[in-house]
Amino acid sequence: MRLFRSRHGRAKWLATITWLYVLWSLLPVLVAVRISLNSGKSRSTFQSPSFRWYWGDTTSSVWHDDTLHTAMWNTMKLAVLCMLIATPLGVAMAIGLQRWRGKVSTGANTLMLVPIVTPEIVFGVALFIVFTQVYTGLPGGITTQLLGHVTFTLSFVVVIIRGRLTAIGSQYEEAARDLGATKFQALRLVLLPMLGPAIFASLMVVFATSVDDFVISSFLSTGASTETVPIKIYSGARAGSTPALNALATVMLLVTLLAVALAGLVMRRMRTHGDQDASLAGLTV
Repeated sequence: MRLFRSRHGRAKWLATITWLYVLWSLLPVLVAVRISLNSGKSRSTFQSPSFRWYWGDTTSSVWHDDTLHTAMWNTMKLAVLCMLIATPLGVAMAIGLQRWRGKVSTGANTLMLVPIVTPEIVFGVALFIVFTQVYTGLPGGITTQLLGHVTFTLSFVVVIIRGRLTAIGSQYEEAARDLGATKFQALRLVLLPMLGPAIFASLMVVFATSVDDFVISSFLSTGASTETVPIKIYSGARAGSTPALNALATVMLLVTLLAVALAGLVMRRMRTHGDQDASLAGLTV
């Protein structure tokens, strides 16, 4: 057993397995990024590095192809709008369900898990039938795609926020109420700041799920004008595409990583300001 542990008592094989998994997960991404730099049209072999499929080609590169611009714009628009709609709704529903007591609340909590456990293909077909047979007045395309994404991702937000609410408990709000705060003040000044990490995690999960979604977007798409990046990559791969699709996926990856980094910096700054405000409040008291 000593051979598998370091002198600090940590299991070496756990770290080894972790790093092997990380490398195995990153390998396909790195290969796709490298192929996007090919100077030729091959998507199966490595060629000399070039930025042809980013901006060099005057017709098929990401910079010049209008269809790729449309797919990227649709994907980012859906992801951002889905974050702005699903996250506040999910936070409000999680707080309400956490405080709701009774038999009906048990059924409501169970229903919130249905989108998570339901196969996405079934969920996509159900949404397609609803929007084409029931809510026929809704405009198709981006509107129905956005509603589908919000419906699908809302449960993830509720589950994440409820887990954080269970860990926090009710003692902090009760203490704030004892000190003279109203219910709204206790919610705004005490509970929501403590939910910050969970809200941030919810935003990232919703954004990643919406950007990566193919099934719901494809079922509710009405044509080339409402194609997203996953739909474009799938249709292009079946038709024998160029490495421009790899370049498009690489650009989306960089945008996602940049968004996560900026959100992390904002959260760190908010946490720093919060600690400074708490310290100043303690000094004034």
